[in-house]
Amino acid sequence: MELRARARTVRAAFIWVLGLALIAVCLIAGPALSQNEAPASEEVKLAPELINPGIPMEELAQRVIPLTKGELDPLARAWLSIVRSKTEEIAQRQVELLNDPSAAKDAAFQQLAGLVEERAGLFERFSAIVDSLESKDGDPAVVSELRAYRDSVLFNETMLASPRAIAIAFLTWLTRGDGGLAIAKDIGVAILAFLALLFVSRAAQGLARRWIGRVPNISRLLEAFLVGAVFWLVIVVGLLFVLAALGVNVTPLFAMIGGASFILAFAFQDTLGNLASGLMIMINRPFDEGDYVLVGGVGGTVQSVSIVATTVTTPDNQVIVIPNKNVWGNVITNVTASATRRVDLVFGISYEDAIPDALRVMEETVKAHPLVLKDPEPIIRVHELGASSVNFVCRPWTKTSDYWTVYWDLTHRMKEAFGEAGISIPYPQQDVHIRTSTD
Repeated sequence: MELRARARTVRAAFIWVLGLALIAVCLIAGPALSQNEAPASEEVKLAPELINPGIPMEELAQRVIPLTKGELDPLARAWLSIVRSKTEEIAQRQVELLNDPSAAKDAAFQQLAGLVEERAGLFERFSAIVDSLESKDGDPAVVSELRAYRDSVLFNETMLASPRAIAIAFLTWLTRGDGGLAIAKDIGVAILAFLALLFVSRAAQGLARRWIGRVPNISRLLEAFLVGAVFWLVIVVGLLFVLAALGVNVTPLFAMIGGASFILAFAFQDTLGNLASGLMIMINRPFDEGDYVLVGGVGGTVQSVSIVATTVTTPDNQVIVIPNKNVWGNVITNVTASATRRVDLVFGISYEDAIPDALRVMEETVKAHPLVLKDPEPIIRVHELGASSVNFVCRPWTKTSDYWTVYWDLTHRMKEAFGEAGISIPYPQQDVHIRTSTD
C-alpha cells in the first residue's frame, strides 16, 4: 500500500511539472511566432515615385534595379491598375462618341489619340516592370497574365477602332517626339553612322595598305587579304558600336554566332578547307598576282586569290575559278617565278648535210637575236639521229617575259638561215626496198 501511494505521488508531480513546462513554452514562443508572422500580413509599401505615371522611363529603369521579386510583384499590379484606369477612360470616351455621332469630330478623335498616347507611355513603363519581374524569376503565371492584359487591350482596341480614328492616331504618332520623329531620327543617325563608318574603314584600309606595304617580302596576295580583312573588321566592329548606341542589345547576337558556328563548321567543311588552303597559299607564296601558273590541269595568269578560290585568266582570255583546296592539294608549276627561262628548240637537217655547217648557222642565228642572253651561254648540240633527220637541240636563255618572242623568232629565223646556207630540213621519209625473186 505504501508503494502504491508513493507511485501516485510521483505521477502527480510529473504531470504538474509537465504542465508548467508547456505553459512556459507557450509564453516564450508566442511573441516570437507573432513576430515571425507579422511580415506575412504586412503589405509591401511602394515608394510614391515608383507609381507616379509621370516618372521618366530612364529614372524608372534605374529605380527598379535594386527591387526584389517580392517588391516587383505588387509594383507591377499597381501599374496594372494605372493602365487599367487609363484604358477605362479611353473606353468611356469611345462609348460617348458611339452614342453621339455628332461629336465625332477631328478634335474629338485627336483628343482620343492623345489619351491613347498617354496610355502608350504608361504601357511602356508597365512592360519595363513586368520584364524586370520576369528577369528576377517572378511567377511565370503572373508575368503571362500581366502581358496578356496588355496584348488583349491593344488588339481589341485596334480591331474596334474606326479607320478615321486609326488614321488620326497614326498621323499624331508620326509627329510625336518619341514616335515617328524618334524613328526618323534613329534612321538618320544610322545612315550617317554608316557613311561615317565607310569613311573610317576606307581610311583604315589605306593606312593598313601603306603599313603592310613596308613589310619586306610580303606577297601581293597576302597584302590584299590583310587589307581587306582590316576593312571588314572595322565595318563589323563599327556596326556593333552603332547598334549598341541605338539601344539594340547585341549580346544575343554574340550568343547566336557562338551557337551557330558549331553547326556551320559541319555544314561548310569544304568552304573551311578552301579557307585554310587560301591562307596557306598566301603565307607560303607559291605564286603571286600576275604569275603564270599550271595547277589542277589549268594554265593561266593569276588574277586574284580570295579566301575560298583562285582566279586565273588563260592566254585566250578565259576566266577560270579554282577552289583553293584543289590548288594547294595539287602540284603547282609557277612558270614566271624566275626572272629568266630557257627556250628549248629542236631542229633537224638532212643526213646529206654537214653537221659543222649546221652548227655554225645555228650559233650565228642565236647570237644575232637581241633578246637572247649571253649568260648563261646557249647550248647547241647534236641530239639524236632520227628516222629521217639529224636532230639538234638549241637551248638559248632569255628573260621570262621574252620567252615566246624568242621561241617564235628563232623558229622563223632558223628556217630562213638554213635555206640561205643550203641546208635542208627534210620531210619525214621512208625508204622502201622491193626485192624480187627469180625462179
